Amino acid sequence: METDQSDYLQLNITATHLAKVNTNGLIFLGAGLIAAALIAVIIFIMEPGPVLYFSLGWFALIASLLWIGNRILTKRLDRQLSWARWGNIRFFTQLVSGLVYLLLLINGTYYAIKMLLTGTPPSVEQLVVANAWGIIIFVPVFSIYFSLHFLRHWRKSELEMERFQKENIRSQLDSLKNHLDPHFLFNNLNILASLIDKNKEASKEFVHKFAEVYRSILKSTAEDLILLGDEMKFIESYIFLIKMRFEENVTFNIDVTSHDKMLPPLTIQMLVENAIKHNNMPLIISIAQDGPDHLLISNSLNKSGLEATSGTGLSNIRKRYAHFTGMSVDVSEQNGKFEVRIPLLEIELS
Repeated sequence: METDQSDYLQLNITATHLAKVNTNGLIFLGAGLIAAALIAVIIFIMEPGPVLYFSLGWFALIASLLWIGNRILTKRLDRQLSWARWGNIRFFTQLVSGLVYLLLLINGTYYAIKMLLTGTPPSVEQLVVANAWGIIIFVPVFSIYFSLHFLRHWRKSELEMERFQKENIRSQLDSLKNHLDPHFLFNNLNILASLIDKNKEASKEFVHKFAEVYRSILKSTAEDLILLGDEMKFIESYIFLIKMRFEENVTFNIDVTSHDKMLPPLTIQMLVENAIKHNNMPLIISIAQDGPDHLLISNSLNKSGLEATSGTGLSNIRKRYAHFTGMSVDVSEQNGKFEVRIPLLEIELS
Protein backbone atom coordinates (compact mmCIF):
# COMPACT_ATOMS: atom_id res chain seq x y z
CA MET A 1 0.00 0.00 0.00
CA GLU A 2 2.82 2.41 0.88
CA THR A 3 4.53 1.60 -2.44
CA ASP A 4 1.31 2.28 -4.36
CA GLN A 5 0.84 5.63 -2.59
CA SER A 6 4.47 6.58 -3.26
CA ASP A 7 4.12 5.67 -6.94
CA TYR A 8 0.88 7.66 -7.17
CA LEU A 9 2.46 10.72 -5.56
CA GLN A 10 5.47 10.40 -7.90
CA LEU A 11 3.15 10.25 -10.92
CA ASN A 12 1.29 13.31 -9.63
CA ILE A 13 4.56 15.24 -9.25
CA THR A 14 5.73 14.12 -12.71
CA ALA A 15 2.41 15.07 -14.31
CA THR A 16 2.48 18.48 -12.64
CA HIS A 17 6.06 19.10 -13.78
CA LEU A 18 5.33 18.02 -17.37
CA ALA A 19 2.19 20.18 -17.49
CA LYS A 20 4.22 23.16 -16.31
CA VAL A 21 7.04 22.52 -18.80
CA ASN A 22 4.66 21.97 -21.73
CA THR A 23 2.64 25.10 -20.91
CA ASN A 24 5.77 27.23 -20.52
CA GLY A 25 6.97 25.91 -23.86
CA LEU A 26 3.67 26.81 -25.51
CA ILE A 27 3.82 30.31 -24.01
CA PHE A 28 7.30 31.02 -25.37
CA LEU A 29 6.63 29.28 -28.70
CA GLY A 30 3.34 31.13 -29.30
CA ALA A 31 4.72 34.51 -28.29
CA GLY A 32 7.88 33.93 -30.33
CA LEU A 33 5.98 32.94 -33.48
CA ILE A 34 3.68 35.98 -33.25
CA ALA A 35 6.58 38.34 -32.59
CA ALA A 36 8.57 36.88 -35.49
CA ALA A 37 5.61 37.17 -37.86
CA LEU A 38 4.91 40.78 -36.86
CA ILE A 39 8.57 41.74 -37.18
CA ALA A 40 8.63 40.16 -40.64
CA VAL A 41 5.55 42.22 -41.60
CA ILE A 42 7.16 45.42 -40.30
CA ILE A 43 10.40 44.77 -42.23
CA PHE A 44 8.38 44.03 -45.37
CA ILE A 45 6.36 47.26 -45.03
CA MET A 46 9.17 49.58 -43.97
CA GLU A 47 12.40 50.23 -45.78
CA PRO A 48 15.63 49.74 -43.80
CA GLY A 49 16.56 52.95 -42.07
CA PRO A 50 16.41 54.86 -38.76
CA VAL A 51 12.62 54.52 -38.46
CA LEU A 52 12.76 50.74 -38.80
CA TYR A 53 15.63 50.39 -36.34
CA PHE A 54 13.89 52.73 -33.90
CA SER A 55 10.68 50.70 -34.19
CA LEU A 56 12.43 47.35 -33.69
CA GLY A 57 14.35 48.68 -30.67
CA TRP A 58 11.15 50.11 -29.18
CA PHE A 59 9.32 46.81 -29.68
CA ALA A 60 12.19 44.86 -28.08
CA LEU A 61 12.20 47.22 -25.07
CA ILE A 62 8.44 46.88 -24.59
CA ALA A 63 8.60 43.08 -24.94
CA SER A 64 11.35 42.84 -22.29
CA LEU A 65 9.60 45.15 -19.81
CA LEU A 66 6.25 43.46 -20.49
CA TRP A 67 7.70 40.05 -19.65
CA ILE A 68 9.47 41.32 -16.49
CA GLY A 69 6.45 43.32 -15.31
CA ASN A 70 4.02 40.45 -15.78
CA ARG A 71 6.29 38.09 -13.84
CA ILE A 72 6.41 40.55 -10.93
CA LEU A 73 2.63 41.06 -11.13
CA THR A 74 2.04 37.30 -11.15
CA LYS A 75 4.24 36.69 -8.09
CA ARG A 76 2.57 39.50 -6.14
CA LEU A 77 -0.93 38.27 -7.01
CA ASP A 78 0.06 34.69 -6.13
CA ARG A 79 0.70 35.90 -2.58
CA GLN A 80 -2.44 38.04 -2.25
CA LEU A 81 -5.04 36.45 -4.55
CA SER A 82 -4.40 32.74 -5.03
CA TRP A 83 -6.03 31.04 -8.00
CA ALA A 84 -7.43 28.30 -5.76
CA ARG A 85 -9.37 30.64 -3.47
CA TRP A 86 -9.98 33.78 -5.55
CA GLY A 87 -10.24 32.32 -9.07
CA ASN A 88 -12.75 34.76 -10.63
CA ILE A 89 -11.36 37.87 -8.92
CA ARG A 90 -7.80 36.83 -9.79
CA PHE A 91 -8.71 36.31 -13.45
CA PHE A 92 -10.16 39.79 -13.98
CA THR A 93 -7.61 41.51 -11.72
CA GLN A 94 -4.65 40.09 -13.64
CA LEU A 95 -6.29 40.66 -17.02
CA VAL A 96 -7.13 44.33 -16.35
CA SER A 97 -3.81 45.00 -14.57
CA GLY A 98 -1.87 43.44 -17.45
CA LEU A 99 -3.69 45.51 -20.10
CA VAL A 100 -3.31 48.75 -18.12
CA TYR A 101 0.39 48.00 -17.62
CA LEU A 102 0.77 47.35 -21.35
CA LEU A 103 -0.82 50.70 -22.29
CA LEU A 104 1.31 52.56 -19.74
CA LEU A 105 4.38 50.78 -21.07
CA ILE A 106 3.64 51.69 -24.71
CA ASN A 107 3.10 55.37 -23.94
CA GLY A 108 5.83 55.68 -21.30
CA THR A 109 8.59 54.09 -23.35
CA TYR A 110 7.64 55.97 -26.53
CA TYR A 111 7.57 59.29 -24.66
CA ALA A 112 10.95 58.59 -22.97
CA ILE A 113 12.69 57.52 -26.19
CA LYS A 114 11.26 60.47 -28.13
CA MET A 115 12.44 62.92 -25.48
CA LEU A 116 15.86 61.22 -25.28
CA LEU A 117 16.49 61.29 -29.03
CA THR A 118 14.84 64.57 -30.07
CA GLY A 119 14.40 66.57 -26.89
CA THR A 120 10.75 67.23 -27.74
CA PRO A 121 7.65 65.40 -26.47
CA PRO A 122 5.60 63.37 -28.96
CA SER A 123 2.54 64.94 -30.52
CA VAL A 124 -0.97 63.59 -30.08
CA GLU A 125 -0.87 62.13 -33.60
CA GLN A 126 2.40 60.34 -32.86
CA LEU A 127 0.99 58.89 -29.62
CA VAL A 128 -2.10 57.66 -31.45
CA VAL A 129 0.05 55.92 -34.07
CA ALA A 130 2.34 54.47 -31.37
CA ASN A 131 -0.66 53.11 -29.44
CA ALA A 132 -2.16 51.65 -32.58
CA TRP A 133 1.07 49.81 -33.46
CA GLY A 134 1.57 48.75 -29.85
CA ILE A 135 -1.96 47.37 -29.58
CA ILE A 136 -1.75 45.56 -32.93
CA ILE A 137 1.52 43.89 -31.98
CA PHE A 138 1.40 43.34 -28.22
CA VAL A 139 -2.27 42.73 -27.37
CA PRO A 140 -2.26 39.40 -29.31
CA VAL A 141 1.02 38.45 -27.63
CA PHE A 142 -0.33 39.37 -24.20
CA SER A 143 -3.60 37.52 -24.89
CA ILE A 144 -1.80 34.29 -25.74
CA TYR A 145 0.53 34.67 -22.75
CA PHE A 146 -2.38 35.33 -20.38
CA SER A 147 -4.52 32.50 -21.77
CA LEU A 148 -1.77 29.90 -21.43
CA HIS A 149 -0.78 31.31 -18.03
CA PHE A 150 -4.37 30.98 -16.85
CA LEU A 151 -4.57 27.42 -18.21
CA ARG A 152 -1.41 26.41 -16.36
CA HIS A 153 -2.64 27.80 -13.04
CA TRP A 154 -6.07 26.30 -13.54
CA ARG A 155 -4.46 22.88 -13.94
CA LYS A 156 -2.31 23.54 -10.89
CA SER A 157 -5.38 24.55 -8.84
CA GLU A 158 -7.15 21.35 -9.85
CA LEU A 159 -4.19 19.29 -8.67
CA GLU A 160 -4.02 21.27 -5.42
CA MET A 161 -7.74 20.71 -4.84
CA GLU A 162 -7.30 16.98 -5.35
CA ARG A 163 -4.31 16.92 -3.01
CA PHE A 164 -6.22 18.90 -0.36
CA GLN A 165 -9.15 16.49 -0.53
CA LYS A 166 -6.79 13.56 0.00
CA GLU A 167 -5.14 15.31 2.97
CA ASN A 168 -8.55 16.14 4.44
CA ILE A 169 -9.79 12.57 4.10
CA ARG A 170 -6.52 11.23 5.52
CA SER A 171 -6.81 13.55 8.53
CA GLN A 172 -10.40 12.54 9.21
CA LEU A 173 -9.60 8.84 8.84
CA ASP A 174 -6.60 9.19 11.17
CA SER A 175 -8.77 10.90 13.77
CA LEU A 176 -11.47 8.25 13.44
CA LYS A 177 -8.84 5.49 13.62
CA ASN A 178 -7.41 6.98 16.82
CA HIS A 179 -10.83 7.03 18.43
CA LEU A 180 -11.59 3.49 17.29
CA ASP A 181 -8.28 2.44 18.80
CA PRO A 182 -8.82 -0.44 21.26
CA HIS A 183 -7.13 1.50 24.08
CA PHE A 184 -9.46 4.48 23.63
CA LEU A 185 -12.55 2.26 23.55
CA PHE A 186 -11.31 0.09 26.41
CA ASN A 187 -10.60 3.08 28.67
CA ASN A 188 -13.95 4.73 27.99
CA LEU A 189 -15.92 1.49 28.32
CA ASN A 190 -14.19 0.86 31.65
CA ILE A 191 -15.23 4.31 32.82
CA LEU A 192 -18.79 3.67 31.67
CA ALA A 193 -18.89 0.31 33.47
CA SER A 194 -17.79 1.90 36.73
CA LEU A 195 -20.31 4.73 36.37
CA ILE A 196 -23.27 2.39 35.80
CA ASP A 197 -22.91 0.97 39.32
CA LYS A 198 -22.14 4.28 41.03
CA ASN A 199 -24.19 6.95 39.24
CA LYS A 200 -26.76 6.12 36.58
CA GLU A 201 -27.35 9.77 35.65
CA ALA A 202 -23.64 10.33 35.12
CA SER A 203 -23.45 7.15 33.04
CA LYS A 204 -26.28 8.41 30.80
CA GLU A 205 -24.47 11.71 30.26
CA PHE A 206 -21.25 9.84 29.52
CA VAL A 207 -22.98 7.74 26.84
CA HIS A 208 -24.49 10.91 25.36
CA LYS A 209 -21.10 12.67 25.18
CA PHE A 210 -19.43 9.52 23.89
CA ALA A 211 -21.95 9.26 21.04
CA GLU A 212 -21.65 13.00 20.34
CA VAL A 213 -17.90 12.67 19.81
CA TYR A 214 -18.30 9.93 17.23
CA ARG A 215 -21.23 11.68 15.57
CA SER A 216 -19.14 14.84 15.14
CA ILE A 217 -16.17 12.92 13.74
CA LEU A 218 -18.32 11.11 11.18
CA LYS A 219 -20.12 14.34 10.25
CA SER A 220 -16.82 16.15 9.65
CA THR A 221 -15.95 13.85 6.74
CA ALA A 222 -18.40 15.80 4.56
CA GLU A 223 -17.09 19.28 5.50
CA ASP A 224 -13.97 21.21 4.53
CA LEU A 225 -14.56 24.01 7.03
CA ILE A 226 -16.62 24.20 10.20
CA LEU A 227 -17.85 27.05 12.38
CA LEU A 228 -15.70 27.61 15.45
CA GLY A 229 -18.88 27.52 17.53
CA ASP A 230 -19.71 24.01 16.26
CA GLU A 231 -16.13 22.86 16.78
CA MET A 232 -16.22 24.08 20.39
CA LYS A 233 -19.47 22.17 21.05
CA PHE A 234 -17.68 19.04 19.88
CA ILE A 235 -14.64 19.91 22.01
CA GLU A 236 -16.88 20.24 25.09
CA SER A 237 -18.02 16.63 24.62
CA TYR A 238 -14.45 15.51 23.99
CA ILE A 239 -13.21 17.32 27.11
CA PHE A 240 -15.96 15.66 29.14
CA LEU A 241 -14.58 12.22 28.21
CA ILE A 242 -11.04 13.31 29.04
CA LYS A 243 -12.09 14.74 32.42
CA MET A 244 -13.94 11.55 33.29
CA ARG A 245 -10.76 9.58 32.61
CA PHE A 246 -8.08 11.83 34.12
CA GLU A 247 -10.30 13.74 36.60
CA GLU A 248 -8.39 16.61 38.21
CA ASN A 249 -5.08 15.68 36.62
CA VAL A 250 -5.92 17.69 33.49
CA THR A 251 -7.22 21.26 33.57
CA PHE A 252 -8.79 23.12 30.66
CA ASN A 253 -8.88 26.92 30.35
CA ILE A 254 -11.19 28.07 27.53
CA ASP A 255 -11.75 31.65 26.35
CA VAL A 256 -13.20 31.72 22.83
CA THR A 257 -15.37 34.54 21.41
CA SER A 258 -15.25 34.43 17.59
CA HIS A 259 -17.81 31.64 17.16
CA ASP A 260 -18.76 32.84 13.66
CA LYS A 261 -15.26 32.27 12.24
CA MET A 262 -14.27 29.02 10.52
CA LEU A 263 -11.50 26.45 10.63
CA PRO A 264 -10.84 22.93 9.29
CA PRO A 265 -12.81 20.36 11.33
CA LEU A 266 -11.08 18.44 14.15
CA THR A 267 -8.15 20.90 14.25
CA ILE A 268 -8.54 21.74 17.95
CA GLN A 269 -9.31 18.13 18.86
CA MET A 270 -6.10 16.93 17.18
CA LEU A 271 -4.03 19.47 19.13
CA VAL A 272 -5.68 18.56 22.44
CA GLU A 273 -5.18 14.87 21.71
CA ASN A 274 -1.50 15.42 20.92
CA ALA A 275 -1.02 17.35 24.18
CA ILE A 276 -2.44 14.45 26.22
CA LYS A 277 -0.62 11.82 24.19
CA HIS A 278 2.86 13.32 24.55
CA ASN A 279 2.76 14.63 28.13
CA ASN A 280 2.51 13.21 31.63
CA MET A 281 -0.07 14.35 34.14
CA PRO A 282 -0.78 16.82 35.63
CA LEU A 283 -1.46 18.86 32.51
CA ILE A 284 -2.92 22.29 31.79
CA ILE A 285 -4.44 22.90 28.35
CA SER A 286 -5.61 26.35 27.21
CA ILE A 287 -7.79 27.25 24.22
CA ALA A 288 -7.91 31.03 23.95
CA GLN A 289 -8.67 33.79 21.48
CA ASP A 290 -5.54 35.56 20.23
CA GLY A 291 -6.95 38.62 18.51
CA PRO A 292 -9.95 38.47 16.16
CA ASP A 293 -8.30 36.20 13.57
CA HIS A 294 -6.33 33.63 15.58
CA LEU A 295 -6.76 30.95 18.21
CA LEU A 296 -3.98 29.89 20.58
CA ILE A 297 -3.93 26.31 21.82
CA SER A 298 -1.24 25.71 24.44
CA ASN A 299 -0.31 23.12 27.04
CA SER A 300 2.14 22.87 29.89
CA LEU A 301 5.20 20.81 29.01
CA ASN A 302 5.60 17.59 30.95
CA LYS A 303 6.85 15.29 28.25
CA SER A 304 6.34 11.59 28.81
CA GLY A 305 9.32 10.48 26.72
CA LEU A 306 7.47 7.29 25.90
CA GLU A 307 6.55 8.19 22.36
CA ALA A 308 8.45 10.52 20.07
CA THR A 309 6.24 12.78 18.03
CA SER A 310 6.62 12.68 14.25
CA GLY A 311 4.93 16.02 13.65
CA THR A 312 2.46 14.37 11.28
CA GLY A 313 -0.57 15.97 12.95
CA LEU A 314 0.86 19.50 12.72
CA SER A 315 1.99 18.91 9.14
CA ASN A 316 -1.52 17.78 8.24
CA ILE A 317 -3.09 20.85 9.86
CA ARG A 318 -0.70 23.14 7.96
CA LYS A 319 -1.53 21.51 4.62
CA ARG A 320 -5.27 21.83 5.22
CA TYR A 321 -4.94 25.52 6.13
CA ALA A 322 -2.70 26.20 3.12
CA HIS A 323 -5.61 25.44 0.81
CA PHE A 324 -7.73 28.26 2.24
CA THR A 325 -5.34 30.97 3.39
CA GLY A 326 -1.82 32.30 3.18
CA MET A 327 -1.76 32.79 6.97
CA SER A 328 0.59 30.40 8.72
CA VAL A 329 0.12 27.93 11.55
CA ASP A 330 2.75 28.98 14.10
CA VAL A 331 4.30 26.53 16.55
CA SER A 332 6.52 27.51 19.47
CA GLU A 333 7.92 26.05 22.67
CA GLN A 334 8.78 28.59 25.35
CA ASN A 335 8.41 29.31 29.07
CA GLY A 336 7.46 25.71 29.81
CA LYS A 337 4.62 25.74 27.26
CA PHE A 338 3.97 24.24 23.86
CA GLU A 339 1.88 26.66 21.78
CA VAL A 340 0.13 26.37 18.41
CA ARG A 341 -1.40 29.52 16.89
CA ILE A 342 -3.99 28.78 14.20
CA PRO A 343 -5.83 31.22 11.88
CA LEU A 344 -9.59 31.76 12.07
CA LEU A 345 -11.15 32.22 8.65
CA GLU A 346 -13.91 34.59 7.57
CA ILE A 347 -17.14 33.18 6.21
CA GLU A 348 -17.57 34.19 2.57
CA LEU A 349 -21.20 34.36 1.49
CA SER A 350 -21.73 33.52 -2.19
